[in-house]
Amino acid sequence: MSKKIKKIQGFILVGLFCVLLMALSAGFYWQMALKNNLSSTEKISLKIYPQDDFESVYAQLKDYLLRPNHFVRVAHWMKYDQHIKSGYYVIKPQQGNKAIVRQLAQGLQQPVKLRFNNIRTLPQLAGVLSKQIMLDSTQIMDAICDTAFLRAQGWTYETLPALFLPNTYEVWWNMSPERFRQVFTKAYAAFWNEDRLKKASDKGLTPVEVAIIASIIEEETNAKDEWPIVAGIYMNRLRRGMYLQACPTVKFALNDFSIKRVLKEHTEVDSPYNTYKHLGLPPGPVRIPSIASLEAVLKAEKHNYLYMCAKDDFSGRHYFSTNLRQHNEYARRYHQALNRKRIYK
Repeated sequence: MSKKIKKIQGFILVGLFCVLLMALSAGFYWQMALKNNLSSTEKISLKIYPQDDFESVYAQLKDYLLRPNHFVRVAHWMKYDQHIKSGYYVIKPQQGNKAIVRQLAQGLQQPVKLRFNNIRTLPQLAGVLSKQIMLDSTQIMDAICDTAFLRAQGWTYETLPALFLPNTYEVWWNMSPERFRQVFTKAYAAFWNEDRLKKASDKGLTPVEVAIIASIIEEETNAKDEWPIVAGIYMNRLRRGMYLQACPTVKFALNDFSIKRVLKEHTEVDSPYNTYKHLGLPPGPVRIPSIASLEAVLKAEKHNYLYMCAKDDFSGRHYFSTNLRQHNEYARRYHQALNRKRIYK
């Protein structure tokens, strides 16, 4: 056999060896980086905090991995352990280690739905929202009560509940306090468009005043069809310079929303929120009003009613009166019904 043939055979053997080596490497790479490494057929949710390191992230994923050591090796190859990014991540099933690590390393988060409704106070709001995003309730309260923010936006602690519109917001789970504020200031500006501002102005109200009245009517009755009527009553009383005498404002002043029967002793509370003693609107909303109640104020009915009293059948609905004599009769019947049920406070 000639030297030339032997040389060719040597090249062929080297080539075959290289091909084999490449095939083995490709197989190893596929097995290590590309092959599905998730045991779960469902999506996996991860919450990664700023203080988390690779070990804490790995601890969340470990039980879902078919080959945990492969994930660790790929993560080190891709230097993910040096670039942990906080956030809320949803890992889809049937993924290999490279895809998982790339998603986490690039911070490809899943937005979350931030929802709230039926909230009375700002601390209650902070508590509800803190369960849905990374910020805790203290951080939320610090963010919204920041003096510079309040001054720049023209808010006070008392009027601030008007800023928050109960709705569903798509946000990043790990958003900053500044971004948190921006979400609601942007939504507020969008809601109070030119049309709604004109409707409020036509009634002689600012957006905050609309929110204050809306908060009262929402506390007064669960019957939403009554809201425009009740709003009309308070508008009439304001125009006439009458005390609003709204029971929800007394409950708010006493910080006792369990009161079922507002007594004279309750109406003696020394508070600017007590509309039995102070003319005009209270300093701020007595709850975070819903969009529906805000709209009800903007569509307040024009009528001559000045009084309202809960019906004695406890249906949650009300009698409306144009004069005190008629109102007192309804009130007498309602108080008798309370007595029969032994509701004294």
